Amino acid sequence: MITAGLWKDRRARLKAVHQPRYPRDCLGELIQIDGSEHWSFESRGPRCTLLVHVDDATSRLMHLQFVESESTFDYFAATRAYLGRYGKPVAFYSDKHGVFRVNRKDAIGGDGMTQFGRALHALNIDIICANSSHAYNF
Repeated sequence: MITAGLWKDRRARLKAVHQPRYPRDCLGELIQIDGSEHWSFESRGPRCTLLVHVDDATSRLMHLQFVESESTFDYFAATRAYLGRYGKPVAFYSDKHGVFRVNRKDAIGGDGMTQFGRALHALNIDIICANSSHAYNF
């Protein structure tokens, strides 16, 4: 069965071990950014999204903002508030949400950057997209 490709031995079934991503050393150097949609207010209010900015070095919650959806404009507003209070980080670390990176393989034209990515590029802030869903420390 192994020879025929119908069965894999134990070693072949084990998943590859990935290199852990260690936190940065300095406060404000790398900021993890993400949104989470929930019924945060139960039946007392509408369903909303919480946008979170977390410092990678300390896991400190730097900025929290409730918004209607995880949209580009809402990320612009939340990031502007963060930058106004704490200044410019070296990079933002995010998932592969469509706000942060172009996810369509058949995209025609353009520079491969989203509006959010172009804004960060103009500010000389890098955007790092995680390769796994469990890349966050919080």
